[in-house]
Formats: sequence, C-alpha cells, structure tokens
Amino acid sequence: MFKNGQSLNFLYFLLIGILLFLFFYLMVKLFPVYKAVFSLLWHVSAPFLISCLIAYLLYPIVQMIHQYRIPKGVAILIIYLLFFGLTAYFIYRIYPMVVVQVRDLNEQFPQLMNMYEKTIYQMYEYTSFLPENVHDKFDQLLMRIENALDRLLERLMNGFTKVFDFIILLTVIPVLVFYFLKDYDKIKAVGKRLIPVKYRTTASQIWHAIDENLGNYIRGQFIVCAFVGLTSFIVFKFLLQLEFALILAILMAITNLIPYFGPIIGAVPAVAIGFTVSGKLVIFVILSVFAIQLVESNLLSPYIVGKSINIHPAAIIFALLLGGQLFGVIGMVIAVPLMTILKVIVKHLLIWKEYYSKSKQPKDSAPS
Repeated sequence: MFKNGQSLNFLYFLLIGILLFLFFYLMVKLFPVYKAVFSLLWHVSAPFLISCLIAYLLYPIVQMIHQYRIPKGVAILIIYLLFFGLTAYFIYRIYPMVVVQVRDLNEQFPQLMNMYEKTIYQMYEYTSFLPENVHDKFDQLLMRIENALDRLLERLMNGFTKVFDFIILLTVIPVLVFYFLKDYDKIKAVGKRLIPVKYRTTASQIWHAIDENLGNYIRGQFIVCAFVGLTSFIVFKFLLQLEFALILAILMAITNLIPYFGPIIGAVPAVAIGFTVSGKLVIFVILSVFAIQLVESNLLSPYIVGKSINIHPAAIIFALLLGGQLFGVIGMVIAVPLMTILKVIVKHLLIWKEYYSKSKQPKDSAPS
C-alpha cells in the first residue's frame, strides 16, 4: 500500500502523534498535583495573554490606517481609544445588568426547578408504560444536570463578584495593549533574534502561514459571535420577552466560538428557561435560534470567516471531541485554533524535510 519511504514517514508521524497524545493524557490525569502552580501561573500570565491577543487582533487595523499616511503613533492612539472606549462603555452598561440577572437567576433557581420537576412529572405520567429502569436512568441524568447547573451558577456568582481581580484586569490590560501595539515591530524583531539563523526562514514562513490562516479566522469569529449575541438579545428580550435574556445571549455568543456543537450548547439554557414557562415559548425559542444560526452559517460566516482554516469537517469534529473530553468547553473553544497551528507547522516541516532530503540526495549519490 505504501512505498518504503512513505511507510516510514507514516510510522514516524503516527508514533509522534501517539506520544503527544499520551503526554497530554498524563498531563490531564496529573492535573490535581500541579493545579495550584498552574492556577498561580494563570493569574499572573492571564493579563499578558489577553493583552497579546487584543494587540494581535488590532495591529492589522493600525497598519491599514497607517497606509493612509497617518503616523503610526496617531493610528495606534485612534484604535486604542476607540476599542477601549467602546469596551468601557459596554462594560459600564452591561456588567451591572449581568450581575443582577445572575443574582436573580440564583434566587429563582429553586422555583424554576419546581416548575421543571412538575413538567417532568407530567412526562412521567405520559411515559408510564416504559420500564422502571428507563425512569431510573432518566432520574440520574436529571440529577447530574441539576448538580451541573448548581455548580455553574456558583461559578458565575463567584466570577462576577471578584471585583478586585476584575479591576486589576481593567487597569493592567489597556496599558499592556498600548505598549504591545507601540512596540509590535520591536517585539517581532526580538523574537526573530531568539531563533537560530538557519531556521529563521522556515520559522518566518510558518508564522506568516499561521497569521494568515488563524488571524482571519479569529477576527471573523469575534465579529460573527458579536452578531449572534446582539441578535439573540434583541429576539429574547423584545420579541419573546424571555427572562435572563442578556445572560442567555452572552452564552449564545460565547458558545458560537465552538463549530458545529456551539449553537446546540448555547441554545440549551434558552430552551430550558422557555421550558419552565410554556411549551409554546419553547417552540418559538427553538425557531428563533434556528433562524439566527441559519443567517450566521449561510450569510455571515462564508463571507467574514470564509475557509481560512481549510480543515476537513471530520478532523474538526475529532478535535472538538478530544478538546471537550480533555478540557471541557474551553478545550472545545481552543481546539480548532490549536489544530490550525499544528496543521501549518506539520505542513511546513514536511516541506522542509522533503527539500532537505532532495538537497542531500546529489551529494550522497555522487561518486567518491
């Protein structure tokens, strides 16, 4: 089936893939051992990582403005003020509403669960002909869902009430982003000097390929998610008059970062809230979510996101399932970007390996 060279390459990359999988599997299994260390590192590095991402996303806009003979310092100041001005305004308007809605949801959670249990009891009556073990399994599933919702609400309350951490992020990130944008070229030059000379050309090609594939994908996804969140809020709040519309819209926007499964995951809380009101509202919620996703997947995503990652859907689904199994929802969010980076690196390493082997071949075959 394979030639000798091809079979050796296949076995080599298969072995590397298995070793990487085992390494990450052991890292996940041993996570409780070094959880405290990682938590400390995350709290320290989170502002820098978020600032790097924001600067990376904003810098092409700065470059575009600079092309119109506007000094780069002025372009950075314009984008900086616009981005953080609008962000501060939205936080000022939205953050208190989110905190209030999370608190209300936490307080009304027992009442919602009572209404939910009444509906489930009616379903039990309608499905009384089913075997008892089916009902037992269903009870276990409902118990797991209730416990998961309890933990989610606790995390939301703790997350939104950590005012001190939030203030630190609000004060540190804008400063870091300004300096990252200002010294973007210098930082790139320093990073280039850290790479050995003989690998700089290959590293530069890999970086440009990652930037071209991943940068457009991330920027496009943020725009699409903003559309989904805003549209969901308008529909839930003003058309369906659904409770906790803002929280549900934010969840819809965030989960939309996950391809294929994201819209389903984001729709579940909205359907659950509608389920406690009436069956008719559930139908309207499902129809509205379907309409929003129809517009997003057929009109916005093809033009804004496009086919920038160019990965087969089966491979994306595998990456999503693996990321979800290892790191939960966050793993599903970062699965596609990480897979894109890995694909670009492997592709260029294969090209470099083929070029290197061809350049060595005449010397090996030359007579002594």
